[in-house]
Amino acid sequence: MSDDYGSEFDYEGRTRACRSALRDAGADCLVLLPGPNLQYLTGFRDEPSERHFLLFVPREGEPILLAPTMYDEQLSETWLSDVRLWDDHEDPRDRLDAIVFEIDPDRVLVDDRMWARFTQDLRAATDAEFGLASEVLADLRIRKDDAEIDAIERASALADRVSEEIRTLGEEAIDVTERDLAREIDSQLASAGGEEPAFETIVASGPNGARPHHRRSSREIEAGDPVVLDFGTRVDGYPSDQTRTVVFGAEPRSAKESSDEPRSGEPPAGFEDVHDVVREAQRAAIDRIEPGVPAEAVDAAAREVIERAGYGEAFTHRTGHGVGCEVHEPPYLVAGNSRELEPGMVFSVEPGIYLEGEFGVRIEDLVCVTDDGARRLNGSSRGWR
Repeated sequence: MSDDYGSEFDYEGRTRACRSALRDAGADCLVLLPGPNLQYLTGFRDEPSERHFLLFVPREGEPILLAPTMYDEQLSETWLSDVRLWDDHEDPRDRLDAIVFEIDPDRVLVDDRMWARFTQDLRAATDAEFGLASEVLADLRIRKDDAEIDAIERASALADRVSEEIRTLGEEAIDVTERDLAREIDSQLASAGGEEPAFETIVASGPNGARPHHRRSSREIEAGDPVVLDFGTRVDGYPSDQTRTVVFGAEPRSAKESSDEPRSGEPPAGFEDVHDVVREAQRAAIDRIEPGVPAEAVDAAAREVIERAGYGEAFTHRTGHGVGCEVHEPPYLVAGNSRELEPGMVFSVEPGIYLEGEFGVRIEDLVCVTDDGARRLNGSSRGWR
């Protein structure tokens, strides 16, 4: 949870845009619980709980926040003026009913992640038609403003710094468990100024790297293991997300050494070729990005390179996902998504090849769509040594 409601973010302006979108959608009210949508409109961040904490955004009039009294001081730091508190000995449904009666909606859009118990309470308070908040918020959140891009870029710079620092471990990373290396990454992200990990840090060594969302385990990193490192942090509530695949302690061959001669710490046969293919696929995808290009075309550009190299069946996930209040949000770079790219969109570009029982390779950067192309938000080394 964050108590920093950064004035650089125009929460009131976002709420005005939300009201306009409600009118266009023929809806009378939006109801949100703690989560990314509420963060987007207010700056307040927390997790949902069993207590009734609901933001009502009518299409006319000021937002109304129903919240437990224990949040009084924190909420006084937001821009919201109509905050209706309830104590634990009270039944919050009485105040919920009063708010719904006051708004008198015919159509209500609830948070896409609204807990069933709160949806049921809302349904009991009104005969209104129900829909999902994404009808109005998805298009607003998909394009980032300058403050959002700045926060994501600063979070990316912190991840870059830690990525370069972790590389310097070299042979010191050998015999370290995935779990301990992940803890070291998290510690360095915090020391660099990150608020919290953007997600559970992934350290996947050797054959574990062939599982795209393997998290971490007690497996010890061995000499020559390709290690997939996928991590990020948050700045002002906005995340970074980058992946590098490295081999710790591998040294370049001297001119006198035969390439056929095995060396301690060298990666497995075929790894270098796979890593090169993934880097080429990422470059091809980023080169395809510009306003007006369908999201699926970026996925196709990466997939074409990998398929041409003979690894098509080993690329088992979409090429990328949007990043904003959430680590995974629209737009998704995947076949079938014809949504055209627009300036201000921020998303990952992360092709991968996964060879079961052997190793995996993934390289990921965040990219911002500009007026005439794309700009990488990550600059750390993408090589494997």
